[in-house]
Amino acid sequence: MSACVAVDVMGGDHGPAETLPACRALLDRHPQVQLLLVGQPDAMRPVLHGLGLDAHQRVRVVAASEVVTMDDPVEVALRRKKDSSMRRAIELVKEGSAQACVSSGNTGALMAVARYLLKTLPGIDRPAIATYLPNAAGGSTLVLDLGANVDCEAANLLQFAVMGTAFAAAGGRADPSVGLLNVGEEAIKGSEMIKQAGELLRQAHAEGRLHFAGNVEGDDIFKGAVDIVVCDGFVGNVALKTTEGVARMLTGMMREEFMRNLGTRLLALAVRPLLMRFRRRVDPQRYNGAALLGLRGLVFKSHGAADAFGFEQALERAYEAAQGQVVQEIERILATLHPAAPPGPADPGDLPTMH
Repeated sequence: MSACVAVDVMGGDHGPAETLPACRALLDRHPQVQLLLVGQPDAMRPVLHGLGLDAHQRVRVVAASEVVTMDDPVEVALRRKKDSSMRRAIELVKEGSAQACVSSGNTGALMAVARYLLKTLPGIDRPAIATYLPNAAGGSTLVLDLGANVDCEAANLLQFAVMGTAFAAAGGRADPSVGLLNVGEEAIKGSEMIKQAGELLRQAHAEGRLHFAGNVEGDDIFKGAVDIVVCDGFVGNVALKTTEGVARMLTGMMREEFMRNLGTRLLALAVRPLLMRFRRRVDPQRYNGAALLGLRGLVFKSHGAADAFGFEQALERAYEAAQGQVVQEIERILATLHPAAPPGPADPGDLPTMH
C-alpha cells in the first residue's frame, strides 16, 4: 500500500545535507512511497539537484520561508513562525496530503505545534512519545512515554498501552505484550497511581482489548521480556538517556580495551568484528525515530544530531506506521474501551523533555 510522508527538510543540526540523502535512500528502497519535501527552496536546491530529487516522479517540493531552530522557544514556533518547514509539514498531514510527517527539529516545538494543529484523538488525554530500545533478545522493546508527560494518571498509562499496541502491531508484532514499569512484579507494589493503572490494564486484558503481561522492572526493558513497556514521561526519559549514555560508555570502554591489548594482529582481527557488531547493535541511530502518538495524525521526531542513516530510520518508521494505519487502529481499540470523547485541548500542555 502506498503512503505519503511529509519531511521537514530544514530541521535538526544538519538540515538538507543529511535529510535529503535519507529521503533518496527511502525512495530507492520503497517503490510506493511518496515524499513531500518541505523547506526553503534556495537552501534545498543544490542538494536536490545533486541527488536527482528535483525531477523525481514521487517527490514534490513544498516551499516554506522560515525554520524553527533548536533554540527557539515554543511560543515562537507556535505563534510567530507560521510558515516554518516544521509547521507546514504538520499542516500537510492535517490537510490529508500526507499520512505522516518527520522532523529533526526542536522537540518541544514539534509537540506543541503538532498538538495545536492536529488535536488529540477522542479518548486520549495526552499524546506520548514512543520509541524502540534494543534488547538482549536480539530485537527491541517499545517504550512510552519518553518525556511528553512528566505527571500521569492511571488512565493515561492505559491510553499509552493502547497506543503502543497499535504502533507495535503496525510494525508486524502480532498481539504485542504490554508491561507496566514498576518497582517489582507483584501487583501490590508501586504507588497508588501505578496500582490503579495495573487494575485498568488487567481489566482491558480480561476483556480482550490488549495483551497485558503484568508489571515489569527496569531491566526487563533490555531483556525483551515484553514487546511494550508503559511508564510516565519522567521515568521514560531517564531510561532513554541512561540507555544512550551506557551505550556510549560501553562502546568507549571496548574501544580502549581493544587498543590496549593489540598484542598481535591475530588478536586484533578476532576482537574487531565483535566490537563492530556491538556498536551496530546499540547504536542509537539504528533506533532513531520517536512517534508522537495520540494525535489525529502521525508525527515522528528524529534526533536533532541524526546523520543520513539515522534520519532514514525515522523515515522508515513513519512510512511503516502510515502503511499500518496506526491512527485508525488506536481509534478502533479506544472505541472498545471508552465512549466517544471531544477533541483534546488545543494548548501545548506539558512540554516534553526529550531532545
